[in-house]
Amino acid sequence: MKIISDFNNYHANTPLALSLGMFDGVHLGHRSIINTLNEIAEKENLESAILSFWPHPRKFLNPDDDVKMLTTLDEKIELLAKSGIRNLFLKTFDEEFRNLTGIEFCKQILADKLHVKHLIIGYDHTFGKNKSGNYELLQSLSSELGFKVNQLEAVEFDNLNISSTKIRHALWEGRIADANKMLGYHYPLTGKVVHGRNLGKKIGYPTANLDVPADKLLPKSGAYIVEVWIENTFYKGMLSIGTNPTIDNSNKTLSTEVYILDFDEDIYDQAITAKFREFLHDEIKFESVEKLIQRLDQDKKLTGEFQF
Repeated sequence: MKIISDFNNYHANTPLALSLGMFDGVHLGHRSIINTLNEIAEKENLESAILSFWPHPRKFLNPDDDVKMLTTLDEKIELLAKSGIRNLFLKTFDEEFRNLTGIEFCKQILADKLHVKHLIIGYDHTFGKNKSGNYELLQSLSSELGFKVNQLEAVEFDNLNISSTKIRHALWEGRIADANKMLGYHYPLTGKVVHGRNLGKKIGYPTANLDVPADKLLPKSGAYIVEVWIENTFYKGMLSIGTNPTIDNSNKTLSTEVYILDFDEDIYDQAITAKFREFLHDEIKFESVEKLIQRLDQDKKLTGEFQF
């Protein structure tokens, strides 16, 4: 997959079948668009392409907005590459782009710079200044600008349209199974293992402390069953998101820690990935460390018996 960040240096050899949007999570709704895009590209002798943004435009519009993403940039690129997309236009949202009306965007970007011949958009997609661009505008301009346009129906889960927003809320609520079904894969966290306070080691549960990217969405605080991947090797694991209230009641800093079953190796400074499989329980402040250890023993048993 080719990644193009500067439209001005792009010279098309083959016209494009294109879709546009954040594609955060590259979930089942997105993949419905991508599959159609790839089919049309092959049928009409076009190259498939996605036009997306990084960072999220909300960060430009409001720098103080703490936007949390389902996918890091690397994760999004990897998912799109695996989907068969040939070109990814990765645009930084700026003042010039912000001020393009829907009509200007269609003419200056889609037609003049990218030479789009077929456009696929989702059921609710809007673009351009003040959301002035939509499916109806694209239809009205398609003949003049020489492209076809298709709008796809929403993909549903439990009678609700799948969206990145619904997946975020599922994760924030600890509904891991729902989030994974909408994503079409197990939600991952990748981070470098960093030194912590060795609190887990003192009670027989040494954990790997993950330094997770600041803009990556963390699910609800609590304990989870996860699959852990270290250099392409799979391990069973228990992941905790929280502040360790039983051991350190004064701590207010959220940490992400993984206890890896049947594992005793030095992995400091290595990047590992934890994929969420099941929510165990909310974060609990136990009345004693002994009670905490008893619960950890139960969680370990459940994790060991879990069918991955």
